[in-house]
Amino acid sequence: MAIEFDVTPATAAPTAARASRSRGRRGGRQVRPVDRMLFTERLALLLETGVPLHNALRTLSEQAADRPALAELTEALLAAVVEGRTFSTALRAHPEVFSSSYVQLVAAAESGGFLPEVLRQLVLMDEQSDRMRSALVAAFSYPALLAVFSTAVVTFVLVWVFPKFGDLFHSIRGELPATTLALMGLSELVRRHWVLIFGLLAAGAVVAKRWIDQPQGREFIDLLKLRVPLVREIFVRVYVIMVMRILALSFGHGVSATEALAAAREVVRNTVFRRAMLRVEQAVDSGLGLAAGFRDIPFLPPMVYQMVHTAEQAGSLAIVLGRIADFYERELQRALGTFSRLAEPAMLVVMGSVVGVMVSSLILPIFKLSRVVH
Repeated sequence: MAIEFDVTPATAAPTAARASRSRGRRGGRQVRPVDRMLFTERLALLLETGVPLHNALRTLSEQAADRPALAELTEALLAAVVEGRTFSTALRAHPEVFSSSYVQLVAAAESGGFLPEVLRQLVLMDEQSDRMRSALVAAFSYPALLAVFSTAVVTFVLVWVFPKFGDLFHSIRGELPATTLALMGLSELVRRHWVLIFGLLAAGAVVAKRWIDQPQGREFIDLLKLRVPLVREIFVRVYVIMVMRILALSFGHGVSATEALAAAREVVRNTVFRRAMLRVEQAVDSGLGLAAGFRDIPFLPPMVYQMVHTAEQAGSLAIVLGRIADFYERELQRALGTFSRLAEPAMLVVMGSVVGVMVSSLILPIFKLSRVVH
């Protein structure tokens, strides 16, 4: 989930981007987050048992034979370490796999002599992020599935069902309900111009995607995430959890405040939140403290400032930041549960309303026809 900063000249950016992608992807293969988690966990285990770093990397390279991309990455790390470079320097050459926060924590652990412990905690943090990502997918997947199913049902009825009744309803066209006339007109439009409609929808999707990829579009979407009720409650908690976990782990292992805040800002994709985190960095650099920076972020829960302010006074930032992350992870689970409980019945009501309108638009004219016949 990391964001890579572009510090290359404009003319060299395409080449640098291709080189970065080539390090993480070979022959269509890519080092996945689960591969990085597996690598970190196995390396921590080997180092904890007293195996030297270069021997541990050589063992991991041999064990990753069934994962070619991971094996190639491990061999590259081993070659760098054998050449005399530090492990964190070797990791820094692969930003597409190892985020800045990962590298900075490893660098602090190398200088402090507690690399296995940090690697173990990085694994735990990856596992927590994976659980959070799974919870988000589960919360949004069911409403999305209902929306797709509703669209498919409406399309089927318009394309296949309504044309069957066109000739039947022709004799009483002047007495048809407004909904029936509208749906019959929509059915005819879809059947006659489906190519044009599909093309317009596809073009609209492409234009929307390109707009979202632009800074203005990305800014608009990111702002919506922080303003729309209920959605805001979910995303703010996600960002707080990510930031607090990085800060807690960094402060607990000797990473400077400036580096820790830069790493925490990097893991958040939301441009609005990233700017807010930049203001926190500026507050810390100017000597105002971490709490003062968080106090000026309007969309953060007040409890974050209060807890951080108390932690700064007590000198227990690492512990308190970790507890804040744990608290908001539980709050996120509750918020996702609330979202699911509200979204599912809302989608069912919408589906029921649409189906009810379409069924009544067919049934009412049939009743009128039966009265005409009698």
